[in-house]
Amino acid sequence: MANIKSAKKRILVNKTKADRNKSIKSAVKTSIKKVEAAVTAKDKEAAAAALQNAISTIDKAASKGVYHKNNAARKVSRLSKAVNAL
Repeated sequence: MANIKSAKKRILVNKTKADRNKSIKSAVKTSIKKVEAAVTAKDKEAAAAALQNAISTIDKAASKGVYHKNNAARKVSRLSKAVNAL
């Protein structure tokens, strides 16, 4: 454990941010899985609805700096391509 006060604070702040990022990443993964499940089931309406939710979740994660903007754009592009192929 750190002895210096600022180092102790860094440890706490880093843990808080890591927990927040983990939660956001988990939400993104869940929304992506919902889109992929709808695509696999060939349910166009459910896939389109899930896609809108996933795009929103991914964009929020990118705006918070959890994902790089290009990474977020790539995820959205791949999901959109899969839904449009139905």
